[in-house]
Amino acid sequence: MNIEYLNDKQKEAVLADDGPVLILAGAGSGKTSVLTTKIAYLIEEKGANPKNILAITFTNKAAREMKERIIKMVGSKAYDMQISTFHSFGLRIIKENYEKLGYEKNFTIIDSDDSLTLIKKIMKELNIDTTRCNPKFIKNNISSCKNEMMSPSRYKSLAVDDVSEITYKVYEKYQEALKRNNSLDFDDLLTMPVMLFNKYKDVLDSYQELFKYVFIDEYQDTNEAQYILSKMISAKYKNICVVGDEAQSIYSWRGANYKNILNFEKDYKDAKVILLEQNYRSTKMILNAANSVIKNNINKKDKNLWTLNEEGEKIKYIKANDEKDEASYVTKEIKELKNKGVNLDDIAVLYRTNAQSRTIEEGFLNSNIPYRIVGAFAFYSRKEIKDLLAYLKLIYNTKDDISLLRIINYPKRGIGSKTVDNLSMESVLNGTSIFDTIKSGKELEFKKQIEEMIDLSNNLSLTETIDMVLNKSGIKKELEGEHTLEADIRLENLNEFKSISKTFEEESGIASLEEFLNEVSLVSDVNEQKNDDTSKVTLMTIHAVKGLEFDYVFVIGMEENIFPHVNSSFEEEGLEEERRLCYVAITRAKKKLYLLNALRRTLFGKTSVNMPSRFISEIDDEYIDKPSIKKEFISKLDKTKMFNLDNGLNVGDNVVHDSYGPGVVVMVDKSIATIAFKGIGIKKLMKNHKSIRKV
Repeated sequence: MNIEYLNDKQKEAVLADDGPVLILAGAGSGKTSVLTTKIAYLIEEKGANPKNILAITFTNKAAREMKERIIKMVGSKAYDMQISTFHSFGLRIIKENYEKLGYEKNFTIIDSDDSLTLIKKIMKELNIDTTRCNPKFIKNNISSCKNEMMSPSRYKSLAVDDVSEITYKVYEKYQEALKRNNSLDFDDLLTMPVMLFNKYKDVLDSYQELFKYVFIDEYQDTNEAQYILSKMISAKYKNICVVGDEAQSIYSWRGANYKNILNFEKDYKDAKVILLEQNYRSTKMILNAANSVIKNNINKKDKNLWTLNEEGEKIKYIKANDEKDEASYVTKEIKELKNKGVNLDDIAVLYRTNAQSRTIEEGFLNSNIPYRIVGAFAFYSRKEIKDLLAYLKLIYNTKDDISLLRIINYPKRGIGSKTVDNLSMESVLNGTSIFDTIKSGKELEFKKQIEEMIDLSNNLSLTETIDMVLNKSGIKKELEGEHTLEADIRLENLNEFKSISKTFEEESGIASLEEFLNEVSLVSDVNEQKNDDTSKVTLMTIHAVKGLEFDYVFVIGMEENIFPHVNSSFEEEGLEEERRLCYVAITRAKKKLYLLNALRRTLFGKTSVNMPSRFISEIDDEYIDKPSIKKEFISKLDKTKMFNLDNGLNVGDNVVHDSYGPGVVVMVDKSIATIAFKGIGIKKLMKNHKSIRKV
């Protein structure tokens, strides 16, 4: 097998023998090519059985592309490999062992919205005021618990305040409800395989024997559950190869722990470590700018990206008067690029928060610049699609109370909320599903309708089943009767859903409702983009752009309190993640990078004056074209909005923080105060920040 097209370090990674291997792959260093070639080489030259290979990545799209590339290299035998996301792999394990986990074969997977609905229902049953305790917050707490492999009882033992106590109570009832409904949530797809392996060593042994070679992409994005799962699977043969870059770890808010990659050498003492530092994407200027920013982080691996690409232009830094001025500059520059023959598909505008896109959109609309917003609204989150899916889920699993509650009175059939509440209460008391509880009334007509659909579906294809449900349920009739543009759009979306099911049938050859629902549950919303031949500028958050690249990149809102974000600016861990986020933004650009900030900005209904982002000053002057700093900028800055002049904090002082409550100062170092907060732990904060008061 020819690997001469690889550079020396890439070859070293491909040829690395059995045992643990850590490939630290900088941005644009060709890690996907290395990983796919390494797997193909293992099959072709080392004689590994494809059935013994497990490769994990983080999106369905990436998994498909990886498999396609390996098939091109080694042929059809690559179909025997398990290449998937962690969640797809977890689902496979659960499907193969559902009885041991106490589930029936026809279990369903609930999505994020249905999970929230269930949590709201439980909070109501427990008489918890949802106006005082946000259900979304409780949901996120439960998700964090699961990702940290923390059971309700374990969480209870660590509860330190009223919110923790509420979380425990809801978490416990939530798990009971899922079990009763024969349902799992997305987090369960990771936690349940771990619980299974801990309880049944013979099951773990069988998967260890099956998957003798384990490959994990984007290892810096693994959470605790994913980390444990990968460690358990690879424990016997230790043929684990992980690829990642701690400098691109930006998902701590969803449980990712960059320390997993930093600690790899501790977990595997004989690990081979290979650095991929040659960048094939960006100019020297852009790479040097990225290096000069990320070097300010303490928690990192020592590496320095370099390239043989051209020197390139300096980073263009623009200081606008306000967000409209900022948008005006971006619009004007993009029009000029277009006039020079640049394809709009090669241009991206990045921002820290979604709300920042509004003024850019207005500028583009006024200038007739076509654009696409990535991640703005997901197809599977639309009401009509969720309604249809609820019918399909209930047909497949009548114990799915969450789906039933969504559609029992849609389209309207005269079943009131009191009736539904009584049914819910009776089902809990009897330990049965709501569907089985129904015995009379209009709700019985609904039950008979579902039973009829179940019977009919047994003799229909997947797409025919969907057509039948749309007609029998009354959804189609209701929308057709509205005669509104919104209703027409909803009908178009439902038709688009049928094209999805038809494609699934044609490509997979599977007409099973079970397999289709599993596939839909695992679809990544991030990758949902309609095919469109029109050239468009891409607008997206920096979190969403990871893994992508563009010739020309504009990063707006480079201001303190925006980027770095105000919630992260005063804690070391948070600030380092923001800096990694900046590193990701910079390294998306291939030819030219623009960084912009504004003197004044109105965001979320408030006008503020912020200092330029510290990340601007961290870029060495030789790599950035900086305008002269205007004196009026400094004079207009209201520092009291951010800082006290001097609160004179000393070790031993008792303080109160706006968010963390009472605490004691344990160390003061220049502008940083280390404070121990009751029930929270140790935090490093700016000592003169307005949120801290001496008591």
